[in-house]
Amino acid sequence: MSDPTRIKHFDTTFRLGSTSYVYPDDILPNVQRLAQAGDVDDIELVLFEVDDGPNNLPDDKTIAALIDLATAHHLTYTAHLPLDLRLGANGTTQHASLQKAERVIKTTLPLAPYAYVFHLDGSDAMTPGWVGRSLSALERVITWVQQPELLAVENVEAWDPTLLEPVLKALPISRTTDIGHLWKMGRDPLTVLDDWLPRTRVMHLHGLGERDHQSLALMTAEQLDPVIERLRNYTGVLTLEVFSTSDFFDSRATLLESVKRVGRG
Repeated sequence: MSDPTRIKHFDTTFRLGSTSYVYPDDILPNVQRLAQAGDVDDIELVLFEVDDGPNNLPDDKTIAALIDLATAHHLTYTAHLPLDLRLGANGTTQHASLQKAERVIKTTLPLAPYAYVFHLDGSDAMTPGWVGRSLSALERVITWVQQPELLAVENVEAWDPTLLEPVLKALPISRTTDIGHLWKMGRDPLTVLDDWLPRTRVMHLHGLGERDHQSLALMTAEQLDPVIERLRNYTGVLTLEVFSTSDFFDSRATLLESVKRVGRG
């Protein structure tokens, strides 16, 4: 018997996304299963590269297979850069975060990603010159993607997201608005969504339990429905940023129920 929650198109304008780690397997098997089942419209490629250790950057054969799947199933991809972006010592560009960002971007360019999601390194965000250093790092990254709006800076729970404002004013980049991180900070997403949505290319949604990035089913209708109501005209990607099969399908079902409630209301 088919699962009635596993329908591809919600009555919304956004594109529904998952991570590339819904199933405990590599990127390609995840994309194959999600695409063939029609579960999502976009897949966030969660990429990592550890010095002298494992990395999951797709090789040429995998990239070709991902392109074929995207074409056959009308998929898009977003790519999550592996490290918080920052300049190297004394302002040089030889920091590992930039080197790895360059490799990820150049590897995934054939996929024409809808967005590159990234964090800025906020460990010294309150020190003089942080904005200038962040802008210099991003200007370097923009030369690799060519289209600055494809770069979507994410708010993280570790530091005040208002610190991003000077960067967003200076460069025509986009936002990744992470609702789960706002909940984790104890902040009501409704206080920022009206201001942030015009620049938001990607939205991250996940539940909060003992930690974040858990099933959306952990959130109440009172928490979730007002957010979904604000997304009625949102046309970007909404990624359920969870990393297990049960968390993804529970989150997807919870989202569908919220969309139905909001539509009725």
